[in-house]
Parts: sequence; structure tokens; C-alpha cells
Amino acid sequence: MTDALLPDEASARRELAACYRLFDFLGWTEMIFNHITLRVDSGPGGRPHYLINPFGLHYSEVTADNLVKIDVDGNDIDRCGRPVNQAGFVIHGAIHQARDDAHCIMHVHTTAGCAVACKESGLRHDNFYSAAFYGDVAYHDYEGVTTGLEERPRLVQALGSRRCLILRNHGLLVTGQDIPQAFQRLWMLQRACEIQLASDAGLGPNRAIPVDILERVPATRAKMNVDQEGNARKMFDAMLRKAGIRPEAL
Repeated sequence: MTDALLPDEASARRELAACYRLFDFLGWTEMIFNHITLRVDSGPGGRPHYLINPFGLHYSEVTADNLVKIDVDGNDIDRCGRPVNQAGFVIHGAIHQARDDAHCIMHVHTTAGCAVACKESGLRHDNFYSAAFYGDVAYHDYEGVTTGLEERPRLVQALGSRRCLILRNHGLLVTGQDIPQAFQRLWMLQRACEIQLASDAGLGPNRAIPVDILERVPATRAKMNVDQEGNARKMFDAMLRKAGIRPEAL
């Protein structure tokens, strides 16, 4: 893990709380469930810590102060007394522990994401947004409600070095080196799923994108700096302004 990439805890709390509020603005919430987690520092012995939403609050109620700092096993580091859905951290904890680049993990049960996750074919790379994920989407088969640690190795193996994971019959998950990068990635993945559903509802067959074109997309995006932190930051900050969310006020 590269500590230099990690924000100080105070700013991390404000930005993560703002992200939870942005998810609410976008309709990506699932009552009191699901998580956005962020790695913040290393504890004794170099074990990393993570910020997570307290269990029982809606995303619209999350603040910088009520976020809970936990270890990879879901234990409350500061003993703040706020409950954490430890079963919900099974997936996040496994990926945080296995991937040094996964500083931020976002998991959602959006309608479009869940619908595509239920399809045998998964995400087809035949629209503008899904083409951007060619070679970067992994799949993990549904094993029931994820509560046991025995599923963690299979989750990690399924994801491998990719940054997007479609949990079959379940939902979407993305990783990022920071909140803006993960947010941009999730927004694009969600958009890809929405367009796939809309195109499937139209008459006639969908037009495939040739593989040789798909293989050039990642290199083109890199050349254009589309996935660079600066652009992701601009997008994230613009959406916070649109939603009227001020991190410093949280």
C-alpha cells in the first residue's frame, strides 16, 4: 500500500460523507444498506484502517463525524459505539486487503446494475460506455447473502487485477485509488448498464462493436487522459456543486 496516496483522515471523512450524500442525490441508495469504503491510514503493525457508514443511517444522514473507522475485520478502532454492518464489509474487506490500489470501494444495488447482473451474458461491450470497460470487468457467482469469510478468497480470485466486479444476481462493485476515480468509474458502469437495458427494449438486434475497436479503447482513453485523477476530480466536484453538497459543511 502506498501511504502517500492516502488523504489525511479529516479531509477523507468530509469527502466520503459528501460522496454518500451524492449517492443519495443520484438515487443510488438502498435504504440503510450497501457501502462506500475508504482506506485512510495504517494502524499498529501496518494494518490499514477504513472509513465506513454507521449501520442504521440513511446515506442522507452520513456526516464526517459519524463515519466509523474500522480494521479489515470490521472492528471499531475508535470504539465510538456506532454499529457497523460487519457482514456487509466481508466483500469490501477482502478486496481492500488483497489490492493495494483499492483505496476506495463502492458497491450498489441500482436497478440497472442488478438487472444486468441477472443476465447470463452480463455486460455487453456494445455501447459507448460499456466499450470503455472492455477487459476490465470481472464476474463473481452468487453464493447467497455474503456473510462468511470463506467466500473472500473466491471474491478476490474473481476480481483479479480488474477494477470492476459484477456480482452475479446481486449488483455492481468498483475500485479506485481515491473517491473521485471510483465515482467516475461507477457512474460510467451504471450508465453502461442503463443504455444496455434501453437498447434491449428497442426493436431489432443490437449492433456489435468489432473486437479490434474495443481493444483500442483503453489506449485511446489513456492517451486522452480520460481516466486521470484530474478529470475524475473535476467530474466529482462538479456533481457535488450540482447537488448543493459542501464537504466542509459535513
